[in-house]
Amino acid sequence: MISGIILYAVATIYLVISFIKDKTKTKNALLRSWKMFRNVLPDLLAIMLFVGLVLTLLTPSFISSIIGEQSGLLGIFYSTILGSIALIPSFIVFPLGRTLIQNGAALPQVAVLMSTLMSVGFATLSMEQKTFGRSFAYARNASAIIMSLLFALIIWVVMA
Repeated sequence: MISGIILYAVATIYLVISFIKDKTKTKNALLRSWKMFRNVLPDLLAIMLFVGLVLTLLTPSFISSIIGEQSGLLGIFYSTILGSIALIPSFIVFPLGRTLIQNGAALPQVAVLMSTLMSVGFATLSMEQKTFGRSFAYARNASAIIMSLLFALIIWVVMA
């Protein structure tokens, strides 16, 4: 809570400094950021609603059975598959990870889920292939999965 207050205070100070230096640029930047926020808001609300509904339907014991301490490698496999479906931004993934841990999920499983959610995207693979080429898209996604699994292994060894 204190760190959040500090971050908001620093952001406010920088905003005031920017406004003093150049009012027009600051106003334009605030307008642009507001438009970007408005564009992201429906997706953010939809994902928050989805997470809320999922957590209402899935009990902590069910979450624990799938990706809890006892799930082991199978839980890591489930988390890898689930996280690889779509790319999700970090500002959504981190609160989701915390909520999963609070509801009984294990750290390695949540680590691989969060990592793959942010770095692997099979849903966006066709767009990535068109933009960067097929071999690059497959290599990037494969290396992201390998790094996510390595990250989960490190978390498992260090935190267990």
